[in-house]
Amino acid sequence: MTSNFLIFDCDGVLADTERDGHLPAFNETFEHFGAPIRWSQDDYAELLRIGGGKERLASVLTPELVKEAGLPTDPRQQRDVVLSWHAYKTARYTDMVRAGRLPGRPGVARIVAEAHDAGWGLAVASTSAEESVRAVLEHVVGPELSTHFSVFAGDDVAAKKPAPDIYQLALAQLGASSTSAIVIEDSHVGLTAALAAGLVTVVTQSSYTADEDFSGAALVVSSLGDYPADPTVVLDSPHGTAIVGHVGIDDLIRVRAAALSANSTPGR
Repeated sequence: MTSNFLIFDCDGVLADTERDGHLPAFNETFEHFGAPIRWSQDDYAELLRIGGGKERLASVLTPELVKEAGLPTDPRQQRDVVLSWHAYKTARYTDMVRAGRLPGRPGVARIVAEAHDAGWGLAVASTSAEESVRAVLEHVVGPELSTHFSVFAGDDVAAKKPAPDIYQLALAQLGASSTSAIVIEDSHVGLTAALAAGLVTVVTQSSYTADEDFSGAALVVSSLGDYPADPTVVLDSPHGTAIVGHVGIDDLIRVRAAALSANSTPGR
């Protein structure tokens, strides 16, 4: 029976997909449908506060834009517009992934192999569409290892991150306790969701999240790392856990133990 679980977010964790994948895919979608919208890097950084691609698309349907673009005013028809845009965007994004345009982040493939060899359960908990997540997984960790992942994504839950629902669903479906799992996230929104589910969380900063608040994370690093070519830089280690070279499975065990011990200390 599996006693340890490693749960990844997808975007910004497995690959730096937001800047190099999702944003251009959204903009290509707007151009394809003739929508007078183009998101800049700064625009998209703000929109990342909204969990879920369909939710980000829905947020742009202001009365002014609807009138300018000649879009329907009926809420049900607007939902159909969002679904159509999102389906096109997902197809464009997965094309980018399969074309090899989004390299995996340092250390992901290595630590997935380590975890699998050690008998850990593997999962992704993401607000992205499952098709997108599966494409990234296969590209980053390879076709064989990707089959060992459980994926919780898209509309599996109604309330998206920062709500804890996707992580609560993952724990329930995996048969895991909050103390048997450890999460890898890259954003404040994702960290908030994981912490609300009672999960020890390691943050690997991504291109859009360097200035975010990661209070509550058990460890904050530049990446999981691939020493010596791409060593891990520790940015915050609240429990004093040292990382040498890069983050490995033994490091995650130590991080989790230190965080759980600190959380159980009276007065904390």
